[in-house]
Amino acid sequence: MKKLVDDLHTMCDELPFATSWHLKNLKTGETADRAGDVVVPSASTRKIAIMMTALKGVNDGKFDLDQPVEIQAKYQNNNSGTFQHLKPGFTITFQDALVMMIIVSDNTCTGTVADMVGLDAVNELCQAIGMQGTAHRHGIPPGNLERDHPVDATNTTTPNDVGLLLELILSGTEDKDAAAQLGCTPELCKVGLDILSWQKLKARLPAMLPGGTKVAHKTGTGARNINDAGIIFDADDNPLFILTVYTDQLPETLEDGTPGHTAGANIIQRLARRCWDELA
Repeated sequence: MKKLVDDLHTMCDELPFATSWHLKNLKTGETADRAGDVVVPSASTRKIAIMMTALKGVNDGKFDLDQPVEIQAKYQNNNSGTFQHLKPGFTITFQDALVMMIIVSDNTCTGTVADMVGLDAVNELCQAIGMQGTAHRHGIPPGNLERDHPVDATNTTTPNDVGLLLELILSGTEDKDAAAQLGCTPELCKVGLDILSWQKLKARLPAMLPGGTKVAHKTGTGARNINDAGIIFDADDNPLFILTVYTDQLPETLEDGTPGHTAGANIIQRLARRCWDELA
């Protein structure tokens, strides 16, 4: 583990932007991080917590996974996902709204779900489980943020916070006490984990892993950052490690001409592959 962690730090040290991460070896329980408690823009990785708050609402009887949800025009003024382009007024199920929010990062669904569950409830869940560096401020984040915007101008989190949330979801699929910390049942934690494993945006954590590797994850892209946070499984679909990676202060273009967001995605890919090579 020490050699792996040293290598991960070296890979990040070579880059002209900030990269922070949280790693947990699920076979041994060992953990490590790089600036794991430093608050960064969460971008769409925040949607994991929104989904789990929604599933808590299902457990509390406030929502039903099969209830109809209308897609309204007021949520379509965004630049993420597919429903922004569709004619409003159609309905999908509550579960389908959660699926679209996660697997294609659909912000029309995110804004809808966030208003249904309430950001106060999302923040309460995060604080209750120990995500002390996390703040949900917007259902749909501002779309005009400059690269040098203050961190607290948008939704924020830390690599360790999201690692904690993912670990609880995974544990909650088999452990009633862990599920209860999220206000859920093991069955609802399994729903959450399944949705994360259906992720269609695969250009980050899974990109350099062997084909067919199961990764339950959520990506995030902001004005100055590229993120991904997930659970990586081994060839037999057993949970292998948790890795959350947050880049920040990405330049528009690196000196060699590489777009900053491309470089951010690349380091996430490389970190995941190095962890796989050591731990798989």
